Amino acid sequence: MKNTTALVVGAGIVGLAVARALAVRGCKVTVLERHERAVGASIRNFGMVWPIGVPNGPLYERALRSRQIWQELIDVAGLWHDPSGSLHVAHADDEWAVLQQYATANAQLRPCRLLDRDAALAKSPALVARELRGALFNADELVVDPRQAIRALPDVLHEQHGVQFHWRTPVTAVESGRVWSGSRLFEADQVFVCSGPEFEQLYPELYAAAPLTRCKLQMLRLAAQPSGFRLGAALCGGLSLVHYAGFREAADVAPLQARYQAEHADLIELGIHVMAAQNGQGEITIGDSHAYAHTHDPFDEHAINQKVLGYLSRFMQVPDARIAQTWHGIYPKLLDGSSEFVAEPAPGVTIVNAIGGGGLGMTLSFGLAEELVDGRYTALRRAA
Repeated sequence: MKNTTALVVGAGIVGLAVARALAVRGCKVTVLERHERAVGASIRNFGMVWPIGVPNGPLYERALRSRQIWQELIDVAGLWHDPSGSLHVAHADDEWAVLQQYATANAQLRPCRLLDRDAALAKSPALVARELRGALFNADELVVDPRQAIRALPDVLHEQHGVQFHWRTPVTAVESGRVWSGSRLFEADQVFVCSGPEFEQLYPELYAAAPLTRCKLQMLRLAAQPSGFRLGAALCGGLSLVHYAGFREAADVAPLQARYQAEHADLIELGIHVMAAQNGQGEITIGDSHAYAHTHDPFDEHAINQKVLGYLSRFMQVPDARIAQTWHGIYPKLLDGSSEFVAEPAPGVTIVNAIGGGGLGMTLSFGLAEELVDGRYTALRRAA
């Protein structure tokens, strides 16, 4: 890798991860980004590094390596972060049963423990006490502010590793060793295309043949909380127990899924599961919904946000529930159960996309990037 050159297309989390993995191994790296700064899915998320969302084995190891790299970058850049862990709450017996199964299955594998009702309330002052059975706390999870972090990391990579960034440089064509932005030509030994769904513009036939669609999710941010109020951990309601492969692998979620389908069919249809994470300014990001299509309406649905807030009120209460912002993000989603989309359309050209099947880019990108540049990468499947 030393004394080689590479071009990375895209300055979102995947592009930054690949650029870092190359640069720390002695490669001279240039990143090309079409915007003045990253404005896509990489800044439109919770900012949660979320190992609990993936199953045990290689994906969990990848997530832990990513978390380690995040911490290294945080220390160098002085970024705000909160190693808060995650708190998954149960307000019904079947939810509590899933948490108990998860804790038993992972007792020797993950830093998780069950909390009874009183311990859960002590862990987070935001929990709704009525009918609370208890919670599962897991210590792996780390919260950053994605808007701050994704904007700061290019400077870190440039200052620490000499990575060059060309902003407002849309890539219009790629071939082995060459990348064009209009008439401007860039050359390197390797090319990595990490531009999210926009890679369809470069390789339309490949994109059309791949098991890919686009996921649109809606999110909200609550106002900064007064008097230093903190959640205590990233919070998840019961719907997350049937959403993430990490829970589906370790527990029998079928009875819970059946009840949710009967009682919350509208939420299931909209792909809603509800989580909350707090940034350094005290603002709380909440969400989200999931809609799958190749083309999405550019408009947010107020009714969807109200359903998210309605479910949130079942398990979380805060001093100031005013909505400060709403938005949506769109990211590539794999349909075949693969953990990411990696393709080589030409010698020396690698496309890296749809990390974690979509939605786990912050959690898996750094670890995946190291596997790719080290030649250790093996395609994985997510739990069904």
